[in-house]
Amino acid sequence: MTDRIKKVDESTMVNAHFSTKIPEEMSGWRLDKALAELFPDYSRARLQKWIKDGFVRVNAMPLRGKDKVQGGEDIEIIAQAEEEVTWEGQDLPILKILYEDKDIIVVNKDAGVVVHPGAGNPDKTLVNALLNHAPELAQLPRAGIIHRIDKDTSGILVVARSLPAHTSLVEQLQAREFKREYQAIVTGMMVAGGTVDAPMDRHPVHRTKMAVVAHGKPAVTHYRVMQRFRVHTLIRAILETGRTHQIRVHLSHVHYPLVGDPVYGGRLHIPPASSPELQEALRQFKRQALHAEKLGLIHPTQDEYMEWQVPIPADMQHLINLLSQDVKEHT
Repeated sequence: MTDRIKKVDESTMVNAHFSTKIPEEMSGWRLDKALAELFPDYSRARLQKWIKDGFVRVNAMPLRGKDKVQGGEDIEIIAQAEEEVTWEGQDLPILKILYEDKDIIVVNKDAGVVVHPGAGNPDKTLVNALLNHAPELAQLPRAGIIHRIDKDTSGILVVARSLPAHTSLVEQLQAREFKREYQAIVTGMMVAGGTVDAPMDRHPVHRTKMAVVAHGKPAVTHYRVMQRFRVHTLIRAILETGRTHQIRVHLSHVHYPLVGDPVYGGRLHIPPASSPELQEALRQFKRQALHAEKLGLIHPTQDEYMEWQVPIPADMQHLINLLSQDVKEHT
């Protein structure tokens, strides 16, 4: 095994090298199953191939995928990265880079921009633009995308540009070490801030939706009031976890749905005797009023805290201005 690892190091330009420890609760698991749980950004087929090729060491020894682990073993993977995605780069005007270096790219995504190709959106996504700007992202899982925000949510995303950076950022995300703050306009007058600690998973009936369910994955959202209007509230939401649609589902769950949310928003509420301009703005706001304003993390190689902030987009600011004016007119 030592010779094989040495050959990889010296001859094949190794660019995947990471390690971890098998948790005690995985005692009795097959090695390939344990690795699939520990490294969810790599397909099980990819991990099995790495095991077969001798790129995985368990306490410095090779094992087969079907071999059982006891818990507590040291795992080391040293492998040559192969192309992980087949999406094509496209020169698109949607790429707004806030910061980049050899390890990460931080972008400001406009509302309406899809993050990566999928059903109904085969191309012209943020990932297509990123691959055109940095073709090396094709070697990374999901083209380096660490976390996502919905198509109609605006704001900041970080993208890994190398496998070591990818590993570091995924570990930070899993350890809840990212700082992610959002601004949102919700329906209803909040008295004070609070926390929603409610597990989430796929809706048991409507499978395209998420929901608070008793046996779902842990999900925690903190929120505080920034400005109260007559029928609405501007809040800051802080993610402790990052489940799909988390802020949208959690705020709807506590009866403060996001303005404009087509899935979880509920009935339109218009302040009584409000101006025609405000009424029209609320009726025409067709996306969730949610903006990923701030992102903070430890740089994966510089080992220092970095933070970015972007202003609220024009459509949300316009609505806030009208809601503020409405309060003045009825005070």
